This record gives sequence, C-alpha cells and structure tokens, in this order.
Amino acid sequence: MNTAAFRFLAIAALCAIALPATTQALTIEPRSSWGAVSARSPSRVNGAVEYVIIHHSDNPNGCSTSQQCQRLIKNIQSDHKGRRSFSDIGYNFIVAGDGKVYEGRGFGLQGSHAPGYNRKSIGIVFLGNFESSAPSAQMLQNAKDLIELAKQGGHLKNDYTLLGHRQTKATACPGTALYNEIKTWPHWKQI
Repeated sequence: MNTAAFRFLAIAALCAIALPATTQALTIEPRSSWGAVSARSPSRVNGAVEYVIIHHSDNPNGCSTSQQCQRLIKNIQSDHKGRRSFSDIGYNFIVAGDGKVYEGRGFGLQGSHAPGYNRKSIGIVFLGNFESSAPSAQMLQNAKDLIELAKQGGHLKNDYTLLGHRQTKATACPGTALYNEIKTWPHWKQI
C-alpha cells in the first residue's frame, strides 16, 4: 500500500473513533479533495505533540462553498511552496467556512506555521480574517472536535497547551476576535 493510501485510511479510521457525546462525528477531507501537490521531503513527528497553534489565513472574505474553500487552500499551498519555499502547505489542518475540515499536512508530520513550535505542535488554520468577528459556531466546533480527535488518536498530549499564533511570534494572527474566543477554551495558556 502506498503512503498516500495508508495516510488516508489512517485518517479515516481516526475519524471513525467515537467523539464525546457533546461533539458530532468529524469528517476530515483528504488532501486529494482540494488538489494538493505532493510535499517535498516531509518531516515526521514521533509521538504526541504538546501544542495546538491556532491561525487565520487572513483572507478578507474567507469562503462559504466547497469550491471556494478548496481553491483558497490550493492558493495557500502554492504561496507556501513558492514564495515562502516551504515543503508543503504550512498547516496540519484547515477549518473552512463550508463546514468542513481539510487535511493539510495531517497528523504525524511537522508543519511550517510557527517557528520554534513546528516540531511539537499541530497547526490549525481558520480560513478567513478574524480580526473583527469570530468564525462561525460550526467552524469553532469543528476545531474543538479536531483537537479532541487528535487527543484520542494519540497525536496530541492530554495536557496540551493551546496558543494563538501571536503568542509564538510578532503577528496579529489569528485575529483579535478569534484570539479572544480561543482564550476561553480549555488548555489555552498565557505564555
């Protein structure tokens, strides 16, 4: 079985894990759904990581349809691999306005989203600009469900720390409204 097929089956199996009663079943759309280009030399992360870093893509309009969201994700990957010279899209997962979560690098692979934290974190980006207003309730719930799935799958330590990107470097990311929201979530810490 090739690596891509194995990763897809592994993610599908993780998604089948029962989430707590307060959450709904989470579907993670595979890289193939948004037309991902293969990564150059991906680096593996062994074991559970200790951080979740929340980002926003800072696209003013975000997206609301699958076609818009997939195009936006593909554009982010092109920018990251081209202008920024990353090996792939920088984020592990993408939370989109179409109600879906998309696989970026996925579990077990090092991201390129927060210098100093990449080897020990899962990077989750919300598509859109969340400086003035927070993401939809569905997007927020999807991110919470994704974090729970990461814990259940052994990819994230139970005592993980949740951070906004602005806590790891000088940036406005993930936007003030989203940052204020995640500060109310369990595991967020001031550092």
